[in-house]
Amino acid sequence: MAAPKKGRSASAQSKPGRSLALILIAIVALTGGMFASGNTTPRLGIDLAGGTSITLQAVNEPGQPNAINKTNMDTAVAIMNRRVNGLGVSETEVQTQGSSNIIVNIPRGTNSKEARDQVGTTAKLYFRPVLTTEVSGGAATASPSPSTSGSPSAKATDKGQKATGTSTPSSSASPSATATSQGRVVTDALKATSTPSATASSGSKTSASPTPSASGSSAASDAATKLQAQYAALDCTKKAAQTTAGKNAKATESTVACGKNSSGQWQKYVLGPAAVDGTDVKKAQAVFNTQSSAGWTVTMEFTSKGAKKFGDITGELAKNQPPQNQFAIVLDGNVVSDPRVSEALTGGSAEITGSFNQQEAQGLANMLSYGALPLSFKEQSVTTVTAALGGEQLHAGLIAGAIGLGLVIIYLLAFYRGLSIVAIPSLLVSAILTYVIMSLLGPTIHFALNLPAVCGAIVAIGITADSFIVFFERIRDEIREGRSLRPAVERAWPRARRTILVSDFVSFLAAAVLFIVTVGKVQGFAFTLGLTTVLDVVVVFFFTKPLMTLLARRKFFASGHKWSGLDPKGLGAKAPLRRTRRPSGPVAGPVDPKEA
Repeated sequence: MAAPKKGRSASAQSKPGRSLALILIAIVALTGGMFASGNTTPRLGIDLAGGTSITLQAVNEPGQPNAINKTNMDTAVAIMNRRVNGLGVSETEVQTQGSSNIIVNIPRGTNSKEARDQVGTTAKLYFRPVLTTEVSGGAATASPSPSTSGSPSAKATDKGQKATGTSTPSSSASPSATATSQGRVVTDALKATSTPSATASSGSKTSASPTPSASGSSAASDAATKLQAQYAALDCTKKAAQTTAGKNAKATESTVACGKNSSGQWQKYVLGPAAVDGTDVKKAQAVFNTQSSAGWTVTMEFTSKGAKKFGDITGELAKNQPPQNQFAIVLDGNVVSDPRVSEALTGGSAEITGSFNQQEAQGLANMLSYGALPLSFKEQSVTTVTAALGGEQLHAGLIAGAIGLGLVIIYLLAFYRGLSIVAIPSLLVSAILTYVIMSLLGPTIHFALNLPAVCGAIVAIGITADSFIVFFERIRDEIREGRSLRPAVERAWPRARRTILVSDFVSFLAAAVLFIVTVGKVQGFAFTLGLTTVLDVVVVFFFTKPLMTLLARRKFFASGHKWSGLDPKGLGAKAPLRRTRRPSGPVAGPVDPKEA
């Protein structure tokens, strides 16, 4: 059997049905997956589905008049992005506006309150030793109750051996370490603090109620008296107390604070000076522990400096009785967790266990990982975009897309007539693939369809139609040269294929560059443009070309019917190419020069 001529594919000529079957199976599989997952519509962005837009204004810290600069603002944007991504939020835009503002757009369908708290609250993260605690409103006791069974324990890997904190009987008066994030997130840099040895010592010797030391200085006595009065007057059930208690306390000073336990009750604390700050945490993440019954836990890794400080403070706390063997993770004055320790954790890592669910563990991990910003921020404005407005924009975008598609179809019918039987189904297949894949990308990579993305899909109609036109015109050129339809299709395809690939490559490259160098909504346009460009190649190779090969075998097209779009007479074709036999020998007789 002779090999096919250059530029032809034997399989493409003889078995185009395989390619058609392959792409139809892919469509059925993807559509089935879409319905099976329950995600039958693309996820919409803030401008289409509605959401919340927050404007944050940077504020210089006391003593740092030049903290607002491009470097710190870019760092703040990066950390806020990681925070909201840690919540599973997608299509959230975090970007600078001017020299001192940050805009955060949170789409509808996300826990906007939690996301807003993660980025919009000025907070500082500290690890402070617990001196005493009680349910707010209860009577203070000289001997604090042991921690509850729901209270988390901290453990670490040290020299390859795992040490786990012990659990003690509980009473209802103690704090629960399943205390979760109450929406306080750090938004400024933390000043480096060293672990005060005096603090650690005081943790083991201080009585439950802070009292003035008889041998202390007058200033220390006054501070202790003031702290005791603040603790006695503190009522954490009041909103004002929850937002102000301990918020402006210096890292080197003891303070009072509020926090919730697992029963939802507010507790009040007296906390010692900060032993470790948020910048000492290198990494934190929520992990489901499958090797024990601990369930969801939060693991922490410290910097080398932080590991030393954390090891020192946990070593001192482990010597004490509850609650003075606990350290409080304090965020903007609120205690978000207060795990106890039973031994020094010197391995540079620790694990907080308790009755966490996934959301609680992830929230605490986010705070520990992204709790420190180089600036303080205050909310300047909060704007809510209603779903009704987004629906109007989506409706307008769909109308624009329908008009564009309609004009393309009219053009194809007017100029290519019967070839529209190839082009219109190809457009339909491309539209189905685009819709199904966008719907599946919502839950998988959190892709959200915004208005620029809709524009990208509309532009893609023209890109896809252009591929058809290139192929059709190449076929017409071959027919003008006098070839019949079937060889014209096979000769036109290699040339059209090369042009289509080059054109789509340039389009995809532009989309990729645009996606890399831009942020926010423009990325939605670039992503959609790139996706539809790839799908254009798939549709042309696996649907348009095989379908055209099959139709070329039909009499309506092969005979060049005037409504087929391939009428040789209408195209001004030459006479059919015919082979002529050359004479076998030289021409006899003289040749007249004039006749030559």
